[in-house]
Amino acid sequence: MSEHTAPFDALVYIIEGEVELIIAGKSFSVNAGEMIIMPANEPHALRAVTKFKMLLTMIRS
Repeated sequence: MSEHTAPFDALVYIIEGEVELIIAGKSFSVNAGEMIIMPANEPHALRAVTKFKMLLTMIRS
């Protein structure tokens, strides 16, 4: 997924596989069973390292 921003924080939980997340220019490798928070209004992108499934939860507070 190409770089974009979102107006809310988002929790990403990886169900299967591995993904590289780039958040504000920093790269994170996230594997099955792990999660990461993408802060609101920070540019982020996703790149599949292997086939993966994820659950994305937008946090509106």
